[in-house]
Amino acid sequence: IAAVLLIALLAIVGFGVYRFYSDHRNSAASALLGNARKTEDYQQVIARYPNTPAGADAYLLLAQAQRDEKKFADANATLEVFIDKNPDHQLVTTAQMAMAANLESMGKNDEALSMYQRIAASYPKSFNAPLALFSQVHILKMKNQTEEARRVCEKVMTEYRDSFWAGEAARELRVLKSTGSSAPAARSTIPPFLAAPSPMPGAPMPSPSPRR
Repeated sequence: IAAVLLIALLAIVGFGVYRFYSDHRNSAASALLGNARKTEDYQQVIARYPNTPAGADAYLLLAQAQRDEKKFADANATLEVFIDKNPDHQLVTTAQMAMAANLESMGKNDEALSMYQRIAASYPKSFNAPLALFSQVHILKMKNQTEEARRVCEKVMTEYRDSFWAGEAARELRVLKSTGSSAPAARSTIPPFLAAPSPMPGAPMPSPSPRR
């Protein structure tokens, strides 16, 4: 019995020391992060305190600093590391949304659209889900996929009616419907191969027929 009590006591003491060290380490990491202002500062927090909450937050702040410097590819690389190291972090979807926005900034709209679609499908209960859906709309409009853009707006309004983005989707849907219902511009009914050919460059213009 005495041996069991001794083992239990040592375990309690060991856990207490670990908690003290962990709390002290987390406090030091938070203090360092609080004073960070530049990319180098965030990198220092990550290097010194990689497995702390502050270290995880430093990845997100570093990615934002890189985006501000228009280093979109670097920002996405940072966010990928954050997600790999913290797959259960509550801001994983926020990191993925930032990655999609960076892809848009790089002109990679198809990749951005795919990422928004994956976020909405994989995390339907996330607070970012309605934004991931709504963010697809302007890309779909650029691709002239108006019907799909309408469908996405309707999905936001139906499945996330209490969110801020439901109101934005309703406004966008009204715009899409008014655009779709407007009369199309008149077009010539003459097939191109029956239309009069354009005059050759430098060719003399035909003289007008004399009046009779």
